[in-house]
Amino acid sequence: MLRMPSCLLKLTRVVLSHKPWALFILIFVFISFTYHKWYWGIWEDPESRGQPYGLSAEISCAHYVPSSLNVAGGPSPSPGNVFFVETSEQTTPSYLFSCSVESAARTHPGSRVVVLMKGLAKGNASLSKHWALSLLSCFPNVEIQPLDLTELFAGTPLAQWYLQPQRHQEPHFLHVLSDACRIVLMWKFGGIYLDTDFIVLKNLQNLTNALGIQDKDELNGAFLSFRPKHKFMELCMQDFVQNYNGWVWGHQGPKLLTRVFKKWCSLQTIKSMSCKGVSALAPEAVYPIPWQDWKKLFEAVSALELHNLLKNTYAVHIWNKLSHGTKLEIPSQALLAQLYSQFCPATYTKMKQD
Repeated sequence: MLRMPSCLLKLTRVVLSHKPWALFILIFVFISFTYHKWYWGIWEDPESRGQPYGLSAEISCAHYVPSSLNVAGGPSPSPGNVFFVETSEQTTPSYLFSCSVESAARTHPGSRVVVLMKGLAKGNASLSKHWALSLLSCFPNVEIQPLDLTELFAGTPLAQWYLQPQRHQEPHFLHVLSDACRIVLMWKFGGIYLDTDFIVLKNLQNLTNALGIQDKDELNGAFLSFRPKHKFMELCMQDFVQNYNGWVWGHQGPKLLTRVFKKWCSLQTIKSMSCKGVSALAPEAVYPIPWQDWKKLFEAVSALELHNLLKNTYAVHIWNKLSHGTKLEIPSQALLAQLYSQFCPATYTKMKQD
């Protein structure tokens, strides 16, 4: 029951000792007070405060995400988060984006899967009503947050680089910005970073201080796993600024990681190895399909072929820059369709409906 504040009690005594028309004022004030308490009581409910982003009415979590995935009573959280980053203003994720986050959430039930999106203004109270963001919010370990780049880069060698306006006019700036975010995230917070065109097959937490070889003489930063404040990531940040060239594709990404690793290990050619606590993983670990062979993702494979292909694989990079324009038949025996079906079934269900 609502309690009338002392100021209203005093007002009541005053009104009752004066003309009857003043009762109208008292009734109006009391109704306003009651409505104010009721309205803000709804929006300040602790449960609603804990969920900063709303769900679209079109997504039924119970339909897409079984309650058995609720991790509240599951294993204790792993020490590192799994990070995804969207550096454009995009807030309408693709099926592949949704599959990437869903597959990571399913394979890391004890970890926070953090999706940072530049398109979400800081402090915004609601997400766009896009189905993918609603679906991903059904997973209790997924957090969708705004990406504040100034705050992220603060206290790092990249802070001044980001504040230079001419950088934003460079032809590959969005990709360079993504390269910058991942190495800063790894240095500041540690954990796992994944591009939004990965499908995760297994838990990645045992791959510590590691990155993957994409071909015979180049590393790729689409997957990174490091402890916070690691010296290797510090050297990557320094190289990013000292050897900066935003006009050459990959110079701040794969080529940067390759440069730093070769210096780190005093190598001329990249090979699968562990050197001074940093591991370069063989291509089959996270890049089982070479970028030159991306079309194989759309070719039919048998269950046995799929098993053999992925036997030593933790995640599959889909090379979205090359493959995004290719139509995928759903359902089909295409490798990519089978990956969707097995590792992101909620997204796959939505794909079939659409």
